Amino acid sequence: MNDRTQGEGSATPEQLREQVEHTREELGRTVEALAAKADVGAQARAKAAEVQEKAAEIKEQTAEKAAELKEQTAEKAAELKAQTAHKTAELKEQTAEKGALVSGRIREKAAQVAGAVKDKTPDPVLDRAERIARAAAERTPDEVRTAADDVVLVARSHRTPLLVGAAVVVVLLLVRRSRRRK
Repeated sequence: MNDRTQGEGSATPEQLREQVEHTREELGRTVEALAAKADVGAQARAKAAEVQEKAAEIKEQTAEKAAELKEQTAEKAAELKAQTAHKTAELKEQTAEKGALVSGRIREKAAQVAGAVKDKTPDPVLDRAERIARAAAERTPDEVRTAADDVVLVARSHRTPLLVGAAVVVVLLLVRRSRRRK
């Protein structure tokens, strides 16, 4: 039997019943453990439940992370939009300042050139040019004069863009000329 009963000479019937009852309990637990290990379906269901729990956990974490990233992206986009607007305003302001500066320089240069041309042109040539201009004005048809007047009015009403455009053209020509010299 077991070691306790062999070591003792004789056991009382009560002790034997206790040992049998104890052995039955141990045997029952062992059988239950073996049955649980042998029940593949139950193990699979337990594992499936465990996997579902883990999947739900991961899904929740993923949703939280996605929401967090979406929020961060929206914040970054708003920040970049504000920076872009600020930079655009700065560039507009700088462009306007440079345009005004270039426009002023062009006016000065044009006045200098006109003055130099007038100073260096002999009086008879100036008189002749004035007569030619008067003759051209007298011989010009009314439709052409009207169209020219319209062009002048449009040019005056859009003076700044025209000056800026002219300034840009002059600057580009000067840059091109300076690059050719190098």
